Amino acid sequence: MEISELTLGGGLFAFPPAKEPKLLNPLVLAYMGDAIYEMYIRQYVVSQTNHKPNHMHKLCTRYVSAKAQAKALERWMPLLTEEETDIVKRGRNAKSGSSAKNADILEYRHSTAFECLVGYLYYLGRYERLQELLRLTLETQDTQ
Repeated sequence: MEISELTLGGGLFAFPPAKEPKLLNPLVLAYMGDAIYEMYIRQYVVSQTNHKPNHMHKLCTRYVSAKAQAKALERWMPLLTEEETDIVKRGRNAKSGSSAKNADILEYRHSTAFECLVGYLYYLGRYERLQELLRLTLETQDTQ
């Protein structure tokens, strides 16, 4: 797919990446994936009935923490294609130079891999696949 063909966010955002998504540094994909996932979770939280700021923040952190993302990735792994698994491995093995505040190094690497795949699918315009996987993160948390 040509970058010029990308219609990111259904045309909401008009800034495609400087390179093909497959050529982007996994940490760049994770950077974008973090923002996409945060927005997804915030929209989910706002769709709920309790809009007290403290409640919304607590609910968001249940999903957006490194620990929760690592657990979500674990659930995704059997469902991923070979291409998606390769992106996850690239994200997991990327050396970020920073560490998580509230997670061990393994959780942190797996959450980076999770965010890397989210960013990758977003930049490829594979929104249906991205939605399918993101819905699983809600189901995972709702059953715990």
